[in-house]
Amino acid sequence: MKPIGLVLLLAAAPLLTGAANPFVGRWDLTITPKTGAAYPDWMELAEAGGKTTLRVQPRAGGARQIADFQVKGGHLHFVFSKADAKNPEVTWDVDASGGKLSGSIARGGTANGAIAGVRAPKLDRKPPKAWSAPEPLFDGKDLTGWEPMTPNNNHWSAKDGELVNAAGGANLKSTRAYDDFKLHFEVNCPDDGNSGIYLRGRYELQIEYQAVDANDPLHSMGSIYSFVGPTTMLPRKPGTWETFDVTLVGRRITVVRDGVKTIDNQEIPGPTGGALDSNEAAPGPFYIQGDHTGGLRYRNMTIQVPAR
Repeated sequence: MKPIGLVLLLAAAPLLTGAANPFVGRWDLTITPKTGAAYPDWMELAEAGGKTTLRVQPRAGGARQIADFQVKGGHLHFVFSKADAKNPEVTWDVDASGGKLSGSIARGGTANGAIAGVRAPKLDRKPPKAWSAPEPLFDGKDLTGWEPMTPNNNHWSAKDGELVNAAGGANLKSTRAYDDFKLHFEVNCPDDGNSGIYLRGRYELQIEYQAVDANDPLHSMGSIYSFVGPTTMLPRKPGTWETFDVTLVGRRITVVRDGVKTIDNQEIPGPTGGALDSNEAAPGPFYIQGDHTGGLRYRNMTIQVPAR
C-alpha cells in the first residue's frame, strides 16, 4: 500500500505535467534565415478541453494549424509543411528556457534558419477617456508623411485629393508610428483588386474584391487577415467608395464599415502575414499594401490618438 501522500501526488501528476508545459501561450518570433534578412513569425500553443493545439503564422499568407507536433519537456518538434513534388519537408525544433524560445528550421533535413521567441504581450488596455481631434494622415496633395518601401518600384501618387496606386509595386509606409488610435479612411477597390492596411505595421486589415475570397469571412473585405472575420458580411461593391472607421486599443479592434459595425471589440491574437516585425509591445506605422494589384484609391484618411 502506497502512503496516502504519494497516492495524491501521483493522482495529480497529469495536471502538473499539463500546467508545466513551457510552450503554452502566444509567442512573438523572429526568424533569421541562412541567407537574407530576418523576418517575423508568430506561434500559439493552446490547451483546452483535454486537447493541445498548435498554430503558426508564417512570413506570408494565413496562420496554419499544425497537425503533426510533439512536446517533450522543454522541446517542441513539428512538421511545418510536408514534402511534395516541388519542395522538401520543413520541420521546426524549438527549445523553451527562461521564458524564451530558441531553435532551428530545417528544409529536407538541412538547417535553414534560426528561431528566437519571446512571450507575446497581453496588451490588455482600457480605451482612453477621450480622443484627440482628427488629423490628416494623407494631405491629398502629395506623399508627405509616407514613403514607398521599395522606391525603385513605386506606383503611388497623390491625384485629385486621392492616394492612388496605379499598378502593383511598392508598399507605402507612414513615416510616423502609432500605438492606440482611431483611423478613418475611404477606399475604392476595383473588381479583382487586392490590398490591405497594416495597423502598427503588424495586423492586416484586408481590402480586396477577388473572387476567390468572396465568401470567406477570414480573408474578405474588412477582415483581420486569417484571424478575425466580420460578423456581418456586407454586399461586395467593387468600383465604389466605401468608408471605414477602425479603432485599435491594445490588441482589441472594432471596425465600422459604411456605418455598420462588422467587428466589435475583438482580440487580434498576433501579427498577420506580411508584418514588418513581431515587436507587438511597440508602436508601429501604417503601411498600405501595394505589391498585389494596382487600381486601389484611398482618400479622406484621418487619425485620432488618445487625448493628453
